Parts: sequence; C-alpha cells; structure tokens
Amino acid sequence: MATLRDIRRRINSVKSTQQITKAMKMVAAAKLRRAQQRIVEARPYAYKLQEVIGSLALRTDPEQHPLLLRPETGRKGLVIIAADKGLCGAFNTNILRKAFEYLRQAEDAEVQITILVVGRKTRDFFRRRQIEREGEWINIFDQLAYEHAAEIGNQVAKGYIDGELDEVHLLYNEFKSAGIQRPVMEQLLPMAPLAVETDELQPTEYIFEPSAEVILHELLPRHVKIQVYRVLLESAAAEQGARMTAMEAATKSAAEMIERLTLVYNKARQERITEELLDIVGGAEALRKAGTA
Repeated sequence: MATLRDIRRRINSVKSTQQITKAMKMVAAAKLRRAQQRIVEARPYAYKLQEVIGSLALRTDPEQHPLLLRPETGRKGLVIIAADKGLCGAFNTNILRKAFEYLRQAEDAEVQITILVVGRKTRDFFRRRQIEREGEWINIFDQLAYEHAAEIGNQVAKGYIDGELDEVHLLYNEFKSAGIQRPVMEQLLPMAPLAVETDELQPTEYIFEPSAEVILHELLPRHVKIQVYRVLLESAAAEQGARMTAMEAATKSAAEMIERLTLVYNKARQERITEELLDIVGGAEALRKAGTA
C-alpha cells in the first residue's frame, strides 16, 4: 500500500504536469489566433484562383501549358502534411493512418507512389518503416512562409512537367474550428476543369493579353504554390487547435486526478491518525491495568 509520502509525491507530480499543460494550452491558444487569422485571409484568394484556373482548364487547349496536360506514367505523387511536434491529440495519427491506408490500396492496385513529407512526425513515421521519401521538409511551421510552399510546389510541378508523375495529391488536416480538424485528400495536379451544371455550356472564347502562353506560364505555377501554401496554413491552424484542445483535456484530467489523490491521501491520513489514537488508548489502558494489578 502506498505511504502518505508516496501519495504526496504523486500529487505534487500531477500538479507540476497540470501547470505545464495549462501553460501549453495558453501558448497554443495564442498561436491559434494568429494561425486562424492567416488562413482566413488566405482562403478567399486561393479559392478564387482555383476557380479561375478551373475555368481556364475547361475552356483552354491543354497544349497551351504542360500543367494542363496529363502524362500517363503510372506513378502518383502524395504530399503528406502533419506536425513537427506531438501533444496534439489524434492530429498526427489521423493523417498517418489515412496515408498508410492510401499506400496499402495503391500497393494492392500495383500503383507506384512518390512520397513527399512535411513535418517531423511524418518523416519519422516513414523513416522507421524504411519507406523512401523523395522530399522532406521539417521544422517549417514555427516560421511558416510562402517560400516553403514555393519550394514544395516547384518540386511537384517539375515532377509533373517532366512526366515523372501523372497525379499529385495533398493529404492534410483541414481547419474547421479549434475543436474540429478533418483529414482531407485533395488533388493538386492535374488541374481539374471547373464543374458545370449543364452540358449545354458553350466554351467562352477568351482574349489573352499579352498572350495565352505568357499568362498561363505565370498563372499556373503560381496556382500550385498558392494551393500548397493554403494547405500548409490549414495544417498549421489545425495543429494549434488540436493542441489547445488536447492540453485543455489534459489539464482537466490532471485536476480530476489531483482531487482523487487528495481524497486517498486524506483517507490514508485519517486511518493513520485513528491507528495512532488506538495505540495511545491501548497503551493507556495497559498502564491503567498494570497500576491496578
């Protein structure tokens, strides 16, 4: 049975852990506000650009730019985005589980997958399993910038243009709210034409100035980078939301554990005091009997 000293040490240990989780929750909340603001500001531009590109893909000859073509290579690219750190609930686990399921299905279908990973947790997951990665980016979320997305976008676009990949997908956690993050698989390449509600839509004839080739050469690579940047911002905000929620739950669990341990401590202390009182009473009674004998 645990002694009073052991219980006191356990209570102090849990209190120390509670202070850490409470501090981490406050830090995550502060980071979440900044990350949420960034993704809210980035979404309208990224979505509108996606809509414009979809409209162009619907009405433009694919021969105008290699990113509009679809090479038949039999190899797909998968960019897996998770976190550099843990202590954020099931944030990393959900992404890695979905990625592993996708890879297993691709293996069953005899489809080759080129893996690119973002985040230390993702890199370590595939490294432990000795799965080859064509690219990896770690420790970028503390100082996340457009340059990181540009580097990733340039690599996947080059692989697509060079005919090494015929599809590229992004796997990430979409930020819904502080308590809700949803794993999403999103196609980045080839650029999907804009969906229409009727087959009677007549393609609009665009007038390009200075020329279609120049505009598409500028717009399409930028679209790839912007979408990667949006996804990185989504993941960064989702990570802080998941961490804040996880640390809040850990803080509450620590408080409940402290309450239970305090009850155990008080009960054990009361039992010990009762035993000492019984020993004193028993000793006094023995002395009284010895004096009267």
